[in-house]
Amino acid sequence: MADTDMDDPEVLEVLDFEDGADPARTDDQSSTVFSSRTNPFATSIFPVLFMDRGMKIIFANSACENLFTGFFQLSGNYFIDVFGRAFEMEDIKKIRETILDGENGRFWKGEAKIKSRDMVTVQTKVYLFPAELDAEEHNEFVVMFDDVTEENKQLLRSVFLSLLEASKLKDNDTGKHITRVNFYSRRLAEELYKNHSEKYRRIDADFIDNIGFLASMHDVGKIGTPDDILNKEGPLSDWEWTVMREHTKNGAFILSTYPNPMAKEIALSHHERWDGSGYPFQLEGEMIPLAARIVTIADVYDALRMERSYKPALGHELTTSKMMEEDGTHFDPLLIKVFHDIASAFNVIYEENKD
Repeated sequence: MADTDMDDPEVLEVLDFEDGADPARTDDQSSTVFSSRTNPFATSIFPVLFMDRGMKIIFANSACENLFTGFFQLSGNYFIDVFGRAFEMEDIKKIRETILDGENGRFWKGEAKIKSRDMVTVQTKVYLFPAELDAEEHNEFVVMFDDVTEENKQLLRSVFLSLLEASKLKDNDTGKHITRVNFYSRRLAEELYKNHSEKYRRIDADFIDNIGFLASMHDVGKIGTPDDILNKEGPLSDWEWTVMREHTKNGAFILSTYPNPMAKEIALSHHERWDGSGYPFQLEGEMIPLAARIVTIADVYDALRMERSYKPALGHELTTSKMMEEDGTHFDPLLIKVFHDIASAFNVIYEENKD
């Protein structure tokens, strides 16, 4: 859903309630008739609000208040002031026509995406209809919300988790690596959000939620890497490394249909290095997407802690020391300093999720 600019002249025109509506109507003027209708909805598990013909919200049940806690103050405010940015401009017009002009029998249904920097986006189906279906005058309207956030999220993620499981069948040396990388990446993003928000304004609740899932997809492109290279005992030859490095491009291709570009960015760029010596495109500095820079730190930390056929496992202190040596070469200088500040949290994650 696109944000709607509430100061746009076109929006103000849409909100002109000259066709008999009274935006100034007070709660007292409608309370006598209205209160008798709210009881069935007061304890409903479905989020429901009532608004008058001027689109002023005059009642919201507890389920509705709970759904939008952290986003809006509902009762007493105007519907468009509260939810205007959650709808497309065309939807706002249709809502107005439904209420004032009786379009489609005064029924309307659509979708809204409610977003805040501090809260994970809520996706809902929205249903609007008159409070009294058989009344000659329609002075109050019911708005019912169907929260489909988790349903949509789980449906989408389950498809890509299947791909991840398939890639794990090929790379049998990872154990709980991808689970830990998720946790590390989320923890680092949370720290940036809490204490470095001026530098990283793009990190919000959605960013944290997404990287906490998508970090695990960083090596999904290995599903296209030959088994004899992927599971080879000992170091790879030059030509084998060339083939291995293709997993970044393969992963980006696989995740190109994921609706959040973060998925593709992580898969493609988590082996780029701050000084431009990484792969596949030798990006440097802030040319490397932020999510990929975060996952790079998480991935390297865990790789150093793990025992592999070609290397021993390193302890937390030695791992942290080795990573700090690559400040400004392999890693983003600010991100690696933040990592150092919370390195003990990485160690806890590793210890609690050992293979």
